[in-house]
Order: sequence, then structure tokens, then C-alpha cells
Amino acid sequence: MVNTYDEIFDAALSLPPGLRAMLAEHLFKSLDAENQLEIDTLWAEEAEKRFQAVEQGEVTLISGEQVLRELRSRSK
Repeated sequence: MVNTYDEIFDAALSLPPGLRAMLAEHLFKSLDAENQLEIDTLWAEEAEKRFQAVEQGEVTLISGEQVLRELRSRSK
């Protein structure tokens, strides 16, 4: 029986890449909060609202370079 961290880790590393990826995905999902589906839904709705605002010209976009410049100037 596998029961220590090192044994579990070694056993996981011995799996083929596809199975390791599936295991990693399942482990990652197990960390989700109980209400993760609700959180994901709310974020998806917010992303859609923001996308629509951009598409309809309701917001002014700025370049990533400008954002980084402004952030760097704040930290000085």
C-alpha cells in the first residue's frame, strides 16, 4: 500500500504522461471551493459583460505597455 508522500509522488511520476495529466487535473479540481461552480459562472458573466462593453465601444482600451509604465511609475 502506498502511504507516504514520497511513495505517492514516485508512483504518480511512474504513470504515463496522459495519466499524470489526468491525475494532476483531478487533484487540482479537488482544491476548488464548495461554491466553485458559482464563482466560475459569475466570472464568466463578468467576462462576457466586459467583452460586450469593449465590442460596443463603451470603454477606452489602453495598451499593455501603457499599463506597465503606469504600474512602474507608481512603485517609484
